[in-house]
Formats: sequence, structure tokens, C-alpha cells
Amino acid sequence: MSYAALAALVLAVALCGGIFARRARLLVRLVLQGKPAPRFDDVPARVRNEAVIALGQRKLLQRLVPGLTHAFIFWGFIALLPTIAMAMIAIVDRTATLPWLGHQPWFALLVDVFAVLVLTGVITTFSIRMILRPKRFEGSHLAEAALILALIAGVVATLLPWHASKIALSLNEWPAAWSPVSNALSHWFDGDAGTAAAERVLVWAHVLIILSFLAYVPYTKHLHVFTAVVNVFFGRTKARGRLEPLRFDEEGPEEDMRLGSGTVADLTWKQIIDTYSCTECGRCQDVCPAHATGKDLSPKLLIMALRDQLFAEGPGLLDGADSAEAPSPLVPGAVSDDVVWDCVTCGACVHECPVSIEHIDHIVDLRRHLVMVESRFPAEADPMLRDVERASNPSGNAQSDRAAWAEGLDVRVLEPGDSAPEVLYWVGCAASFDPRARQTAVSTAKLLKAAGVDFAILGPRECCTGDPARRMGNEYVFQELAEQNVETLNAVAPTTIITSCPHCFNTLSSEYPDFGGNYNVKHHSEFLSELVRDGRLNPTASDTPITYHDSCYLARHNDVLEAPRELVAAVGKPVEMQRMGKRTFCCGAGGAHMWLEERGSPINEDRVREAAETGAETLAVACPFCTVMLDDGIRTSGVDLRVTDIATLLADAIAAPADSD
Repeated sequence: MSYAALAALVLAVALCGGIFARRARLLVRLVLQGKPAPRFDDVPARVRNEAVIALGQRKLLQRLVPGLTHAFIFWGFIALLPTIAMAMIAIVDRTATLPWLGHQPWFALLVDVFAVLVLTGVITTFSIRMILRPKRFEGSHLAEAALILALIAGVVATLLPWHASKIALSLNEWPAAWSPVSNALSHWFDGDAGTAAAERVLVWAHVLIILSFLAYVPYTKHLHVFTAVVNVFFGRTKARGRLEPLRFDEEGPEEDMRLGSGTVADLTWKQIIDTYSCTECGRCQDVCPAHATGKDLSPKLLIMALRDQLFAEGPGLLDGADSAEAPSPLVPGAVSDDVVWDCVTCGACVHECPVSIEHIDHIVDLRRHLVMVESRFPAEADPMLRDVERASNPSGNAQSDRAAWAEGLDVRVLEPGDSAPEVLYWVGCAASFDPRARQTAVSTAKLLKAAGVDFAILGPRECCTGDPARRMGNEYVFQELAEQNVETLNAVAPTTIITSCPHCFNTLSSEYPDFGGNYNVKHHSEFLSELVRDGRLNPTASDTPITYHDSCYLARHNDVLEAPRELVAAVGKPVEMQRMGKRTFCCGAGGAHMWLEERGSPINEDRVREAAETGAETLAVACPFCTVMLDDGIRTSGVDLRVTDIATLLADAIAAPADSD
């Protein structure tokens, strides 16, 4: 045992550990300063996410090659963790190692295999980032990433030859044949005094690189090495389309109240960990429809900008800086107004993020502050917000006209005190008032009647769910509408609610439970497909090629994927677009963009061109917003397609609804 080596090792560990601890203390203090976020429930689901997303690398493996390279590095470091302790023990006593494990042949083989996999992952990752340079890495800190990759490579590039030198000196505690790579490298060494010196140099280099990595990483974007697993654990376990409600009542501590995010002091602790965890991989940026069509928004750059402002101003908040040094606004301090309003809340960024960052929550919180505190939002949204609050629908129509679409269809309109039907059809504002979306409601009603379903509508008692106001940032108006609708629905007590609008579907099923409204809600595609499967509706299929567009709020936010496709297959010949299912491409209407002027290339035109490339004659949709947006895209782009809701396609394929008209 070398006491000099022990003293040197303790000094190195103390120095690097102190640097790490100093930074870690700041990071933890910033998190503890964050506003409350309810993320301590549903522990079994959180543990499952940790196993599948963090340990299993499920999201990264959505892109096979870069996913595997990262998985090799991640899994390799887990497998190689014991070798750090082994190396430190060997520095003090070259003949000692960890009890039991250090003598196991299988572990020696595991070390060789994962060391090679880590090195392979590093080389491939370096090639992708520094040579191929996909667009998703634009804006990322590539030089810093290269240094981190070099340190990782240094760890395994010293580990293998160190083991080789031990074999050459007959110091290996395991059978050499079980570490084929190290054994092969041992032939580089002669087993003389030079090899003994090399062994000392290699083991020290190995440990010092690891300690340098420990000290350096918390100051870089690779901070995610330590925080990603934490962020995944506290990630969303409830419906992906749900937003956390704000508290407007007088109960609870005043400091816990917040109206969105105005400065870094308003960020929740989960949002702070989000900023720590960004890997700058650009997967979110790569799938963002706003970014793809020339807007300023990049979900990646937004999170990076919030992180930069947090690190610039957070320490001052912790130190109790006076009001003259108060944190600056996040908008436009960190990001511009255009970045905030470009988002269509489609959720593609959240779905792709390998570390469970919740970009939509950040953006909506920025909007909440701009709208409710600063009254600053796009001018064209003002009529919509005013009409939602005044007329209970975003188009300003009279509530008395809500059931006008059903004239002549003999649809029952529920009055207060009426008995609940088998099914309550929640029509939604678009299908109630928009001429192009109205056909969806007509077709759905005809189909329900043809199948003998006992259903009714609320008519004038149905108000906007508040989704457009909430996504625009006016949480107060949303909650007023939510409470009013919940009171109405609870009085009706429907067994089942169906709706043809994915935005209404998401709000009723995922967001109204926060306000006392717990209902069995089905999208009309789900209910109609059940009727077809049960033989209550019998469509006649044609050979017409039909491509189906997945609505973001139906497929990605709420996992409704198969039912619409079953209906398409029942009436025609399905052909899929390249971007489909949970990786669909937005129509451009989400996030209240139905009422906003679009900058740059129109998102809806990109989508209809993709639909036309399939050779389909019909573009099937399951959302009134998508109906309007994609129909507009066809008109402006000159694409030859017919946009039709799946309910109308089904009604056209069934004789009964037409006969009963």
C-alpha cells in the first residue's frame, strides 16, 4: 500500500469533488427556489418511466443509429461504474481490487464488451455531430460536446490498456481469457519495468480523466448526465394533452400563486430541471412544424435560452439581490414574442424528447404571463378571446344558434331536468357554427340514428370548452368556462360523452377532472368504429384510395390511433402518409392558431402536399380544425384532394342514414 498515492488520490478527489459539490449546491438551491409543481403522485408509473425511458432508452431508440450510439455510452457507463472504484483501489495498492466482483470472469468480459461499445458509440456520435452535422444540431454547443466526447473516449481508452498492462504483469485478478480485448492488447507490453510504469500512468490517467469529467460536466450542457434520470422520474404521468391549472383562489400560501412565467423566479422546480436536462440533441427542433416552415420557434433553443437566463440571474435571486437587480422578463429577455406565439402545441417536441422535457408547458406559461399580466398578445387573437368570454364560443355566434345544424334531423336537445340519454353528443363550437365543419355533426347524428343509438345534444347549454383561450394563455377565462360546463354536465350525468373535436375530447377527458368533471369520453371515431364492429352500421367499401391525417390532439396527446383507421379501411383503400400516428405533422390550427395569422410557409400546405404524394383521392380527417385548415391548404396550394371527416365518409358508405333523412 502506497500512502503517498493515497494522499495524492484524496487530494485529487477532494479538489474535483469540491468543484462538483459547489456547482451541485447552486443547482439544487435553484430547484428548491422553484415554484411548486405536483409531481409526487403516481409513483408506480414514475418508476415504470424510469425503467423504460431512462434505463431502457426507449425514446432515443426511436432513431435507431443515434439512439443505439447513445445507449451504448449510457449502458456502458452503468456497467463500468465499479471499475472506477477498482481503479482507485489499484492506485493505492496495485494488487488489490473490489472483493468478489473484481475476481469474476463474467464481469471482466462485461467490461471489455461495454468498453468497446462505448468507444464505438463515441466515434459514431462524433461523426454524426461533427462531420454529418444534421440540421437538428444547429444552435447546439458542438465544441463543448466534442470535448465531452473526448473525455468519455479517454475513460475507455485508458481502461482497456490499463487492464492489458495488468495482464502483462500478471496482476489480473480474473482469468485473462475472459477479457479478450484487454488480453489481445496485453501483447503490446513486455512485462518489464517499462510496463510497470505504464500501468501506473494508465491507472492514474483513467482516474484523473473521470475526476475531471465529474468536475467539468455540471458546468456544461452535459449536466443532463446527472439530471435526466431525475427529470424522467418527475415527467408527466397523466394525459399528455393536459395542462397544469393555475390557482386563482385565496387558499394556500400567496408565494405559491403564479400567473405563468414572467421571469426566472416564476419557473416551477420541474421547469428548472427541464432546463438542466436538455441534451441539445435537436430531436424536438427536427419535428417542430413551426420550425420546419420557417418560423422563429425552435423548442431546443427556447429551453437553452431559458437555461441561460436562469444561470445568469438565478444566483442573484438566491443571494437576495435588491430590486434594482430584479430578474429581467423572459420575453423578450430570453426569447422573442414571435417564438412564444409560433407554437401550435402539437406535442411533437415532447413526444421526441428523450429526457421528458415539457416544452408546451413552458410556452403556455410564457403566454399566460403575457396575456393575463401584460395584456400582450397578437391583435388578431383579441376577437376570439373576447367572443369566448362574451358569447361562450370563439366565433361570436349566438348560443341560441348552436343547434341550428340539426334542423330537420329530429335530434333531441336536452332541457334542464330531462333524463340523460345513452349518449350525450358534445358537438363543439366548430361543428356547430363553421359551415365546412358542420357536415361532420350532421353525418355523426345520421349515423347514430341509423344505429339506433339513444343520444341527445345540449344545444344552447353547451359552451366552448375553453381550449382556445387556455392555449392562448387566458387561463382565467378557461377556468370560468370549465366550471360552467362541469356544472351542466354533472347535472345531466351522462353515461357516455362523444365528441367529434379532438380538442374538446382532450379538454373533457383530460382537463375537466381537475375541476370536478369525471366523464367517460369517447371520440366519435372510437364510438363509430364500435358500431361498425358490432354490426350496427354496415358500410360498403370502395377501391377509392384514402389517406388519413392524424390529429395531434387525438393521436399524439390521447393515443387514439386505430379507430379512425378502422373506419377508413371500412369505406375505402387506406394509404399512409410518411408522417403518421404519434409522429404526425400538425395541420397548423393547434395552440389557438386557428385564429392567428401565420408567418413563414403555411404548415397546412406542407401537410396537404405530403397527403397528395400518397396518390390518394381523399384526405380523411377526424377533427373540425383539421377539416378547415387542410381544406384551406388545398385551396391555396392547388393540390387535387377532397378533405372529408371520417363520419361523412362512413355516412356516404351506408345507405341507412340517407334513407332516413
